[in-house]
Amino acid sequence: MSGHSKWSTIKHKKAAADAKRGQVFTRYIREITVAARMGGGDIDANPRLRSAVAAARGVNMPKSNIDRAIERGAGGGEGANIEEIRYEGYGQEGVAILVDCMTDNRNRTVSDVRSAFSKGGGNMGESGCVAWMFHQKGLFIFARESVDEEALMEAALEAGAEDVQDKPEDGCIEVTSEPADFATVQEALEAAGLQAQVAELSWIPENTVHVQGESAGKLLNLIERLEELDDVQNVYANFDIDDAEMERLNS
Repeated sequence: MSGHSKWSTIKHKKAAADAKRGQVFTRYIREITVAARMGGGDIDANPRLRSAVAAARGVNMPKSNIDRAIERGAGGGEGANIEEIRYEGYGQEGVAILVDCMTDNRNRTVSDVRSAFSKGGGNMGESGCVAWMFHQKGLFIFARESVDEEALMEAALEAGAEDVQDKPEDGCIEVTSEPADFATVQEALEAAGLQAQVAELSWIPENTVHVQGESAGKLLNLIERLEELDDVQNVYANFDIDDAEMERLNS
């Protein structure tokens, strides 16, 4: 299990069925509001907004909530004081972790993130300490049983996707693109009737660190601790955990 493929799928499945639906919605509303503020409220002309709306629909957010968030962002009202901040650090076995946040109170957020790293057995680092280990890509993840691999590959590559990888061990097919091509690839896949479980701009690690045993459990607890913070939007990490180990941890 890699830190960007199966973990992304698990996170989105959990979000869709999360009892804390309000917290999940809050994060997507914040992303939609900021995306609309930065790039305007026209979904067709704003790739970041289109991606945020697609993700929100993926967790069954009501259209009225989405529309209100777009109106707030485009109108320059609520959400105007929200800023984006990234924190970096290390988890068990030296795993690199990126934490992307949106906040209206930088002091509160840095304190919460530092505390989560500390309590989870990790270490918060300086800006830039691990970011060089990741590169941004458009990421689309499809359940293997729900799509025709040949049709997916044809549509994706024709639209300018960089790569299509079948990952039977993760139960998925993964499509990646350059960030600039994300919107074009997303539109082509949707037009072909291919619905991704995950469609997002993601930070993908150059290399992964294999983690097992007690360290694996502690690492996942650290990542979940970070993800549960109100101001955290996304957590990326360069870990790799065997499927058998993951099943044991989830049992």
